[in-house]
Amino acid sequence: MSKRAFTEGAEHTESTEQQSQNHAVIILASGLSQRLGQPKQLLVKNGEPLITYMNRLAITTNPQAIAVVIPDNHRLIASAITALANQYPTVQIVVNSQADTGMAYSLSLGIETIVAFESTSIDRVLIMGIDQVLLDKLHLTALLAGKQTVVASRYHSWQDLAKHQNRDETVSDIIGLPLAINYKLLRQWQSELIGDKGLRHLIRGLPADQIGEVDNDQLSYDIDTPEHLVFAKQQGWLNS
Repeated sequence: MSKRAFTEGAEHTESTEQQSQNHAVIILASGLSQRLGQPKQLLVKNGEPLITYMNRLAITTNPQAIAVVIPDNHRLIASAITALANQYPTVQIVVNSQADTGMAYSLSLGIETIVAFESTSIDRVLIMGIDQVLLDKLHLTALLAGKQTVVASRYHSWQDLAKHQNRDETVSDIIGLPLAINYKLLRQWQSELIGDKGLRHLIRGLPADQIGEVDNDQLSYDIDTPEHLVFAKQQGWLNS
């Protein structure tokens, strides 16, 4: 795979802002947070629910549309994102009534929403979750600046990052979300998205020169367990 250094993001900021009219965003936020034990969408960062914070971050990339996929029957999550959608017409709420079936179905719903937008000028889709609490605009800008068919994020897992820092052993990288992908290709792949690993499996089938990477180990710190949450609050990444 070809690699694009994270530090290149700043160099591409101006050009990316001009290109950003040609992308849409899908935010996958319908997870049930079973390992965490509470809705991660409602964790608080900078005084607002995490789902709202991440949508505001997506808005800074100036997309044509944002499809945010949320779980069914979660009134507080729906209320948090509805308030933002009322403020920003580009935010489209998608309710996933099958949130327990895996990430691929949520992504498929997001694709349907973007397609229904009927814009002929969308050429890339930025796909992101909501629990990488150190994600920032610079990283999203670097993803969108990439020219490859897929430009994905590269980082370690929580456990592997600790091993790497302690120099205990060599660890492998995660190549995953957030990522930017060619819109036409994403539409072609929609029918093949099944379960949790549908998109990752399809991306692995691309030639190496069609995949770019943006390094950012800050993305290792997602919130999946109570221990992750305690650590993030101790670091001041989330409100206590």
